[in-house]
Amino acid sequence: MKEFLSYGKQWIEIDDLRAVSETLQSDFLTQGPKVSEFETAICRYTGARYCVALANGTAALHLAVASLGIDPGMEGITSTNTFVASANAMLYSNLVPVLGDIDPRTYNLLPREFEKRLNKKTKLVIPVHFAGQSADMRSIAEIAYSNDVFVIEDAAHAIGSKYANGGMVGNSKYSDLTVFSFHPVKTITTGEGGAITTNDTELYKKLCHLRTHGITRDPGELGQNPGPWYYEMQMLGFNYRLTDIQAALGLSQLNKIGSFAQRRHAIIQKYNAAFSGIGWLKIPYEEPGVHSVFHLYVLQIDFDALEKTRAEVMKKLASAKIGTQVHYIPVHLQPYYQKNLGYKSGDFPNAEAYYARALSIPLYPKMTDEQVDYVIENILGLQHGR
Repeated sequence: MKEFLSYGKQWIEIDDLRAVSETLQSDFLTQGPKVSEFETAICRYTGARYCVALANGTAALHLAVASLGIDPGMEGITSTNTFVASANAMLYSNLVPVLGDIDPRTYNLLPREFEKRLNKKTKLVIPVHFAGQSADMRSIAEIAYSNDVFVIEDAAHAIGSKYANGGMVGNSKYSDLTVFSFHPVKTITTGEGGAITTNDTELYKKLCHLRTHGITRDPGELGQNPGPWYYEMQMLGFNYRLTDIQAALGLSQLNKIGSFAQRRHAIIQKYNAAFSGIGWLKIPYEEPGVHSVFHLYVLQIDFDALEKTRAEVMKKLASAKIGTQVHYIPVHLQPYYQKNLGYKSGDFPNAEAYYARALSIPLYPKMTDEQVDYVIENILGLQHGR
């Protein structure tokens, strides 16, 4: 194998290059028309009323939480099986992240874990659509809204996925806000980038202000208007804008999300067929009725049965030019969360059991059938020490 196969990778084609080149030759590299076009396209695709494009997925999580105006010291609940940004977004707004355990099949936050951690200080829940599969949003939304709790969907993995009812993730049927990421390993990319969708007009307006330093130039919002140069900073905001260059790439990529999803599923079917029934392997589970555009293909591997450590397996596969990764180290095992929030090993047995065996293997649309077969051959060959 000549090419190194990473666990995830962008697919940039001539139409993407052309779209970026045209924007580079236009009058606007940033704060131009392409960002609005990209936002409109995301709304059209997801069915949401509004979209705010941002510099990256973490910025989107940050502003989503900040826009809710929750009092400092209040609590929010999220899954421990996620990247740290899901929980960190609460800390940025001086909230207390409360972590919950996962469904041992889907690896998503269990609704009962959310419910049992509710108290008078709980004001927010951030379910994470791990690997692209929607969490049980109907149950989570019912619990949240009956207790006056805001809902933010962390759909960083899930652009293109569907809920059990067939609706597109991001349509805001079950949440106040939904957050996407467009990092190069995601289903579509803008290089770096993120977005928030919502159906709430006031939240949308606030997000637009927060994205650009808390500043408005809208004559209807200004306290005074002495001339065309005038603007007002009305809240403490940030510089989290997406550029027109990135938005142009995003528009081009969004046009291909259907073919990208189709290819991902073809690869997953090959993997599932090859790895099903192998005693030391467990393939990803997809909830009936849920359509996931899988961002990750995570195997559960019995490393004890192989008589190899995970590090040894990763090193062996890397020597064959097959990249792997672990998604994720549970948030409650991170030193910061143990030191500052009192979490410890043993707090979430489902997540820790998952983590002990998790290994993400290559999955991206540009992979050829020969490359997929090569990965399969090398994974199965681990049992025989090849």
